[in-house]
Amino acid sequence: MSSKSAIEWTDQTWNPVTGCSKVSPGCENCYAERFARRLKAMGNPRYENGFQLTLHHDKIEEPLSWRKPRYVFVNSMSDLFHKEVPREFIQSVFDVIKQAEDHVFQVLTKRARRLARLAPDLSWPENLWIGVSIENQDYVWRVGCLKQVPAETRFLSVEPLIGPIGNLPLKDIDWVIVGGESGPKARLMKEEWVKNIRDQCTKSSTAFFFKQWGGKSSKDNGRTLEGRTWEEMPKGKVELTL
Repeated sequence: MSSKSAIEWTDQTWNPVTGCSKVSPGCENCYAERFARRLKAMGNPRYENGFQLTLHHDKIEEPLSWRKPRYVFVNSMSDLFHKEVPREFIQSVFDVIKQAEDHVFQVLTKRARRLARLAPDLSWPENLWIGVSIENQDYVWRVGCLKQVPAETRFLSVEPLIGPIGNLPLKDIDWVIVGGESGPKARLMKEEWVKNIRDQCTKSSTAFFFKQWGGKSSKDNGRTLEGRTWEEMPKGKVELTL
């Protein structure tokens, strides 16, 4: 339910919610759905419902026991702003984030409209980074919803990038992650799509993180762009004290 993460931009995952449902083309080959089915087949009691959305109330306070400061990706196996997650449950997660002030928590959602709608009713601790996923030009509108949120740090996960994106409205956005799709049905990501986003980030002084090219395995094609790795993180925001 929580574990050290192989995801390049975080240290640990924390899943007080598991399971989800598809809302846009980026969900088509969902890695979390494949993983949940595998865990159910292995008899993991947390996944007895497979990929049906499930709240795990007993996992909410787990970060309070962690001593070493770390970056924590919240709900790598779900979406905290799914319509079936009550507002009170979301607030309880945020309350724990505030208490666990030695860590930085990264929350990512595709439910941008619900995020914006609930934002005024939630408290926003400084160590919470909030982001939205964008897979192609059709979903750039999610950035506008994100900008309505009174968070200290806002970020975009452009992964899987499955189509070209023109101009990203990067004002008030602190961080952009880009990555290709991985898995047996991975869709192509073109280099010019990545370079265009990288160049926009450079022009706007937005931190740029290139995660992977993708393929059958996430490691198949490496993660260098034009001969180097890009691992920038938001500057001037809440950072870990190691």
